[in-house]
Amino acid sequence: MKAIDDYFPKTYEESRKVFRKNFDIIKALWPNAELTSHSIGKEEDNTIDMIYAEGTETNERVLFMTSGEHGIEGYAGAAMLDVFASELADLVDVKRTGICLIHALNPWGMKHFRRVTENNVDLNRNYLVDSSVPEDINKEYERLLKLFLPDGKIKSYLVEESEIRNHMSRGVVSEGYSGLMEAKGMGQFEFPTGVYFGGKEKEESAVFLISIQRKLLSTFSKVIHMDWHTALGPTKEVTMVMSENDGRSDKELKKEYGLKNVKTFSPGDVKGDSTNHFYEIKNLEFPQTRLFSALFEFGTFGTSMSANIREFLTITLENRLYHEGAEHEEDRQKILSEFKAMFYPDDHDWRLAVLTEGRNAIKGVFKAEGLYTIRG
Repeated sequence: MKAIDDYFPKTYEESRKVFRKNFDIIKALWPNAELTSHSIGKEEDNTIDMIYAEGTETNERVLFMTSGEHGIEGYAGAAMLDVFASELADLVDVKRTGICLIHALNPWGMKHFRRVTENNVDLNRNYLVDSSVPEDINKEYERLLKLFLPDGKIKSYLVEESEIRNHMSRGVVSEGYSGLMEAKGMGQFEFPTGVYFGGKEKEESAVFLISIQRKLLSTFSKVIHMDWHTALGPTKEVTMVMSENDGRSDKELKKEYGLKNVKTFSPGDVKGDSTNHFYEIKNLEFPQTRLFSALFEFGTFGTSMSANIREFLTITLENRLYHEGAEHEEDRQKILSEFKAMFYPDDHDWRLAVLTEGRNAIKGVFKAEGLYTIRG
C-alpha cells in the first residue's frame, strides 16, 4: 500500500497523471474500458478525464464517481478515485456493473486551487433544469452585499476580518445567523464577482456532466453516484449529503449504508446543485431508472457556529483577494493558507482520515447496493 501523502499530489497535472495511469488497472478488469479527455475552458491543457466501461455481460447498474466539481476539493476526490482503482475495483461484480470515473470536473479551479471556475461560477449552483436564471431569489444575499461582494484591495487582514464580524454582529441579516446560512447555501445569480455565484448560463463543465448523467440514466437500470467533496461536516469524518428527492430518512440512510454522519437537504434550500439536477432529469426523462446520488464530504473546520463563521470569512476573503488583491504579501499568504486549510489541508492526520473514512464509505455503498462479486 502506498504512503499516505502519495495519494495526495501537489498539482493538478500530477493528480491527472495518476488517474490516467490507473486506467491500466481498470482495463484489466473491464476490457471494454475507455479513457477520454475533454478540453475545458480558455487555458490550454485543462481537461476533464473520464474512464468509462459497461458491464462485461449486462448493464444492470453503474458505479459513478465524480471529483473536482469544486476545483481545489478535487485533490481529496482524486485520492478516492485512486483508492478505488488500486484497492477496491477488483471487488466489483464486473459482469453486471459498469463504471464511470471522472477526474476534475472543474480543472481550472483544481489547477489554481480555487473552488470556482475561471468565470467565478460555483459549479454546484450551475445546474438549472429549465435553463432559466432565477431573479431576486436570494433575499438574504442582497441584504448582505457588503459582506458577499469584493470591495477594494485588502489593506489589512485583521481589519477586514474584524469588519466582517462587526457587520454580522449588528444583525444585517434579517434573521441573524440563520439568515447568513440561508444566504450562503441558496446561491445567487445576479452578482458575477460575488461568492456563491451560479452563473448566467451553463458552464462547459456543467454541460459535459449533464450529458454524462443522461447517458448513464439511459444505459443502465440503476446509477450509483458518489460525488467527492471537502469542508462540510465534522472534522476528519465523512458525511453523506443526500437530496430529499431520495425519499429515505437520515436514520434509514445511516443504517443502510453504515455511516455515522448523514445529512439530507431540501431542493428548495439550494438552487442549481448537480445532485438535485440528477434526480430531476431522472424523474422527468428516465422514470424507470433507479438512482442513488450523494455527496461525500470530508470535514475540515467542523460544524460549530464559530467554524461556520470561519468558513464564511475564508471564502469571502479569498474571493476578494482574487478580484482585488491585497496590499501586503503576508495578508495574501494568510488568506490562501486559510483557504487551503479549509479545502485541502496539508495535514497528515486529516489525510489519513480521508483515506480511512473514504474507504469505509465506498465499502458501505458496495454492500448496500450489492456491488460485490459473489464468490464461491
